[in-house]
Amino acid sequence: MTTSQQQVAKAQAFRKMHDRSNVLLLPNAWDAGSARLFASRGFAAIATTSGGVAWSLGYADGEQAPLDEVLAAIARIARVTALPVTADIEAGYGETAAAVGETVRAVIEAGAVGINLEDSLHGGLRDVNGAAARIAAARAAGADAGVPIVINARVDAWIRPAKDDAARFADAVNRARAYLAAGADCVYPIGLGDIAVLEAFVRELDAPVNVGARPGLPGLNELARIGVARVSMATRLATIALGAADAAAQAVRSSGGFDSLESTLGHADAQRLFAQD
Repeated sequence: MTTSQQQVAKAQAFRKMHDRSNVLLLPNAWDAGSARLFASRGFAAIATTSGGVAWSLGYADGEQAPLDEVLAAIARIARVTALPVTADIEAGYGETAAAVGETVRAVIEAGAVGINLEDSLHGGLRDVNGAAARIAAARAAGADAGVPIVINARVDAWIRPAKDDAARFADAVNRARAYLAAGADCVYPIGLGDIAVLEAFVRELDAPVNVGARPGLPGLNELARIGVARVSMATRLATIALGAADAAAQAVRSSGGFDSLESTLGHADAQRLFAQD
């Protein structure tokens, strides 16, 4: 099987994981090491975290990392795992829908078979038609490349202030439907934490919905019950890793001892992750 055939097969397999027969649980990697680790732990696919990738490259989140560096990071992650990789490309690194299409073509060339695309714009939300056009351009880019990428369209209504919850819900549903019509495969209402509202959102769409994992979120069984298709961990694993390193380093500095450097995963374990290479 050629590389292109393998990528198409991965895309098809990843698409099948969104059929809502089971909840797809996605760990979000920020570099090759984290991707290899998660792949070794039995996950079905790997997502990237825009924040984690940006921080690992020395930039803040929010499209601050240069696209070429982000693409190189995606390529490294895709290289070290045989699993499908879906890339968080934030708002698409482009002012126009055509530019988003170019970004998606480059992401596919880097080895990804899925993308996250958000509808935020300078602290607000994009016009729904403009946001939908960017999704359509992403879909066209996948078709041109011959790779049936899975597009996870982020609906950012719940991370923006709103005076009227009912109006926000109606707008989010309208946006989600427009994005699905434009070619999205899954919808991600980031920030929506109320389980009753989430259940209503899923019911209104009758389409795959992604939620972001966080402490206090109902477990996979409950999310499956209300029809959620996939759960991603966003920046959580990256910040946990940074938090653990921070605590250990501070303990050494404050105590002068080194017991905090004990780890459940040692050098030999990390080496074994890459032994087959």
